[in-house]
Amino acid sequence: MDPRPVIKAPVSDVIAALPMPVLVIDGAGTVVAANAPLKALLGHHVIGRHYITALRQPSLLEKIEMVLATGDPKTGTYLGRETGRDTFYDVQIATAGMDATVLTFKDRTAAEDIGQFRRDFVANVSHELRTPLTALQGFIETLGGAARDDADARTRFLAIMEREANRMSRLVDDLLSLSRVEANERVRPVARVVVADVVSRTVLELEPVLASAGASVRIKDDSGGQPVPAAPEELRQVFGNLIENAVKYGANGGEVLVTLDAPAKDARLRGEGLRVRVTDQGQGIASHHIPRLTERFYRIDSHRSREVGGTGLGLAIVKHIINRHRGRLDITSEVGAGTTVSVLLPTC
Repeated sequence: MDPRPVIKAPVSDVIAALPMPVLVIDGAGTVVAANAPLKALLGHHVIGRHYITALRQPSLLEKIEMVLATGDPKTGTYLGRETGRDTFYDVQIATAGMDATVLTFKDRTAAEDIGQFRRDFVANVSHELRTPLTALQGFIETLGGAARDDADARTRFLAIMEREANRMSRLVDDLLSLSRVEANERVRPVARVVVADVVSRTVLELEPVLASAGASVRIKDDSGGQPVPAAPEELRQVFGNLIENAVKYGANGGEVLVTLDAPAKDARLRGEGLRVRVTDQGQGIASHHIPRLTERFYRIDSHRSREVGGTGLGLAIVKHIINRHRGRLDITSEVGAGTTVSVLLPTC
């Protein structure tokens, strides 16, 4: 005699222990059991309903009908909606005895998102490179043909070719930078860095940009020399991007104010943080643009951004660097009154 006890648990208790959504229908097609993840997906009143009214997706219903008719397992798909975004599930359909059919839902939303991100990324990079490449090809053909002996045209075309080549170089540099930052995003820096020193050095490095734009930067430092755990070159990249953006898109030849606040407790950090604010005097940004500003290749004014040498990746790089430092990035703006970008860094 087998000494092991025989476990007899109701179906509802068994599927309740499973982490993925599970639904059980009987021979009449009625939903007789569902666990909590399934109810969260389809609704809490799914028990007792016919599977057709519970699921309502023809392609999946067809697969269930095939399983009910033949008993052979099938795989279908279910498209859901959660917090304003589409969700995707692979649904395994199999019989369990004479009067039960079990549907197991496997969430593949993350994989679908990654696939869509890759497709969008390739499309965006291809689009960004196509324009300068087309321009270079056109000018090379012209210089090799009709403008071969035209000194003025050659000088003008070479200047444009240099600008387009520099644009491609900046794009490649930013893509490589974004890749490096993302690769290290889970590893928090541990070196102690004085933020005020990084800001001052960054402003000195941007003097040619400031002179060209006829702009200036004023630093208001109340940080008291507070150090934070950071990678100094990455912080320099953050402040360089933010100040350069303020100069190019907001200062209009005016002043950019960089404010370092005194360290203070912050609930979002669950501890003390140091805030650095970069404020311009530009035209401001409409509120519907702000949530998307850190997306790759997102631009408010594509033509103006390209004219001033923007790649559409600067704020995406900033966001990932701040994430690596376990900080917060906030953007506030009022049309006609300028924009403020705030970086909040934990002090420990």
